[in-house]
Amino acid sequence: MNQATLEKMKHLKLYGMHRAFSTTMETGSISYTNDELIAYLIESEYDDRESRKVERLITSARFRYRAFMEEITASSSRNIDKNTIGRLSSCDFISQKQNILITGSTGVGKSFIATAIGYKACTMGYKVMYFSINKLFSKLKMAKADGSYLKEIDRIEKQDLIILDDFGLQSLDNLKRQDFMEIIEDRHGKRSTIIASQLPVSVWHEVIAEQTIADAILDRMVHNSLRIDLKGESMRRKKADQKISSE
Repeated sequence: MNQATLEKMKHLKLYGMHRAFSTTMETGSISYTNDELIAYLIESEYDDRESRKVERLITSARFRYRAFMEEITASSSRNIDKNTIGRLSSCDFISQKQNILITGSTGVGKSFIATAIGYKACTMGYKVMYFSINKLFSKLKMAKADGSYLKEIDRIEKQDLIILDDFGLQSLDNLKRQDFMEIIEDRHGKRSTIIASQLPVSVWHEVIAEQTIADAILDRMVHNSLRIDLKGESMRRKKADQKISSE
């Protein structure tokens, strides 16, 4: 009878419940009351579904690498403290529809922090997408050519959080400005966006390269945003030096 029950669980895709009940049978853990056993099986199924949901969200986000909030180094020399990390880790900014602007020189950890926030958001059930911004513009250009542009823009708009990395490596031409404006306009006051850039916010006007559109974009992005201006030496160089010294 137990085997038939296990087969039905699998057929119904109750994988967490199946695993828990199977383990209970194998280990002979029959000390549960009926209520306790039901609660245990339901809790196992719930945990399994939540875990699979998080993995789906992480896969859909298409991060370049794994990063976790616990790995972020807080120090005054980097201009980021534990309180800021804790605030970001709570992901309250998403429910408050705030943006985050992360700036700093090459290698100081902008992308890592942005990705770590994205990972944390996924574990809390938020829909996230990560983009290298120049690759995003290329993708949107191809989408216009094959007729899928509106579908792609709609998908971006529906994400609880998008991460736009490497902003400012190239000035925006008219096509990119229009795409960028549409993304920011669609999300303004409704969803959160993280932008990571080597350039300080004060020169973003020059990157956007058109005064009126730049004013409109920055008014929507900078207002009600959390700003992190990272300082210090390159974390990549520091890790490389530590690796060499330990060899």
